[in-house]
Amino acid sequence: MAYFDAASSAPLHPVARQALLASLDEGWADPARLYREGRRARLLLDAAREAAAETVGCRADELVFTSSGTRAVHSGIAGVLAGRRRVGDHLIVSAVEHSSVLHAAETHEAGGGTVTRAAVSRTGSVSASSYAEALRDDTALACLQSANHEVGTEQPVAEVAAVCRAAGVPLLVDAAQSLGWGRVGGDWSVLTGSAHKWGGPSGVGLLVVRKGVRFAAQGPADERESGHSPGFENIPAIVAASASLRAVRAEADAEAVRLRELTDRVRARVPSLVPDVEVVGDPERRLPGMVTFSCLYVDGETLLHELDREGFSVSSGSSCTSSTLTPSHVLRAMGVLSEGNVRVSLPPGTPEQDVERFLAVLPGAVAAVREKLGAPPSAEVSAVEDDALVVDALGRRCPIPVVELAKVIGDVPTGGTVRVLSDDEAARLDIPAWCEMRGQEYVGEEPAERGSAYVVRRLG
Repeated sequence: MAYFDAASSAPLHPVARQALLASLDEGWADPARLYREGRRARLLLDAAREAAAETVGCRADELVFTSSGTRAVHSGIAGVLAGRRRVGDHLIVSAVEHSSVLHAAETHEAGGGTVTRAAVSRTGSVSASSYAEALRDDTALACLQSANHEVGTEQPVAEVAAVCRAAGVPLLVDAAQSLGWGRVGGDWSVLTGSAHKWGGPSGVGLLVVRKGVRFAAQGPADERESGHSPGFENIPAIVAASASLRAVRAEADAEAVRLRELTDRVRARVPSLVPDVEVVGDPERRLPGMVTFSCLYVDGETLLHELDREGFSVSSGSSCTSSTLTPSHVLRAMGVLSEGNVRVSLPPGTPEQDVERFLAVLPGAVAAVREKLGAPPSAEVSAVEDDALVVDALGRRCPIPVVELAKVIGDVPTGGTVRVLSDDEAARLDIPAWCEMRGQEYVGEEPAERGSAYVVRRLG
């Protein structure tokens, strides 16, 4: 098997395994106790904190360990908002933040706070100007990921941090995806990370709160981790997380060059190997080991199963892989094709031959899925409403509405229109994306008795 889903969770680094096993015998006691075993555990915890702080680029007394990256995000956002409640209750996030940030924003909104969601470009990047425009007198906090977890696009953190600093607003950076590759630049105020993203054990997150940032920990008071993260510290896992972060950073520069070459190869060759593919994300400002693309006329879940049978573990943001039948919020915010979406995220050490084998297998896997879809039952077509061809795709899920549109567009004279009736949420994203890929005009969405009518004009 070739594991290509490091963005979800990286394989345990050998250094993490060694450190975990070694510290199990020494780090089991309560580090708050003064007897010998407690002092030994405290030494391990303090050493891990010092090492992590040096790697992140902060003071040791600014960094606490949490039970997960999600917990770090939730604690960081809630703590800063509470600490700055006298300033106001306005929160800024980007539209492509990790779900942990967006869920925290929803909770803040439900409690009476206000939230601005900054839009992104088609490559998934925000602009510093969008944050500058969103800032208000009552803005308490802004949040921005360092790099996107689905498409790999790196965000202009330093520029946004400068805008926020000038306005006196702290910036929280979710650095989960990038921390293993290097320090986060810019004058940020709060930073979060998650060990399983860089090859550490799961169940360890880190939260950095710079000195001078107003912060009021929420929930019952706890004396551990400066009161910012309640509960007994998992010292063996913390030691392993810190050791693996240092280890991956020592290898990062050389490995980044190698993995970038491999993902550049995927970005360049997939469109030539597989017809009707859109590679998404920024082609330059992106994480070294990640590449994401979407395939027209493909069921994402079926494609993932096909690739799994061929020995490749990949991820997807397609609505076809989701129980909600809606595309990921990242792909939706970018306005790109979601159907048949594949995210390849290579862990450090990925052999070149595995990537070549993936490129050899992918065309057949996509062709097999398209063949399995076959020629789906023909949609009901009529030329009744305003001389427009009407495609009834109601009750049919991604990618069928787009498949049916593609089947009939050739029957429409140049300048004529097709109205696709669909109640599939993914159609709102995929039909405009199909038009852009195929050089047709997307006229817009209209209300219908059921679902919506998506109007497309044939240009040629």
